[in-house]
Amino acid sequence: MKEERYFYVPNAATNNQLPEEEAGHALRVLRLQSGDNMVLMDGKGTFYHAIVTLASHKKCLYEIQETLPQEKTWSSQIHLAIAPTKNIDRIEWLAEKVTEIGFDELSFLHCTFSERKMLRQDRIEKIVVSAAKQSRKAWMPKVNALESFKEFITTPREGRKFIAHCYTEIEKKDFFDAITNDDLATPITVLVGPEGDFSIDEVRLAMEQGYESITLGKSRLRTETAGLMAVTMAQIALRK
Repeated sequence: MKEERYFYVPNAATNNQLPEEEAGHALRVLRLQSGDNMVLMDGKGTFYHAIVTLASHKKCLYEIQETLPQEKTWSSQIHLAIAPTKNIDRIEWLAEKVTEIGFDELSFLHCTFSERKMLRQDRIEKIVVSAAKQSRKAWMPKVNALESFKEFITTPREGRKFIAHCYTEIEKKDFFDAITNDDLATPITVLVGPEGDFSIDEVRLAMEQGYESITLGKSRLRTETAGLMAVTMAQIALRK
């Protein structure tokens, strides 16, 4: 039995042609031919069984055979906002893994102790798309551009908001305990700082904006590990 091939087509239901990059993969790498089967994903909760109707040098046309609405396996929105690490490979690894686990939105923060001031959003988006196809996620996470910490925390957001940090002089609650007993329909936003943590002033400023002070456990975690832990906890707490 052949493995099903998944392609990301944002407007799959109203289109009949793979996007250029997906077409290149289908034609040059997978060498699909007219009559071959494939699965399209629109990133908004629906898969489509389709067949190739035309495979030319640059174009791959399709015809939808079956529409397959999917049920989301977690009950609300999970938004991770994280300061990118100096070694970008670690953040790219994180983007891949949290997509495989399942979440909704990824933001990047420029903080007081940040060592990285620039980020290629387009590259992160490609990694997320690839991971979503590989893990067969019907919902495509949104990837946002790098923005200042202050700009992010002063933007109004629905649901509960959390900031993870290591300062012993600021009282913290356990993140998993806090969200486990909450309304499962409540959106969750969680902030993770850079290698040197948030500054204490940033933590206090976030708390003034309604962010809850949290710990992710007793271990001291690297930035990307903390981000992965936060999404994993939220995914388990919101799992249907």
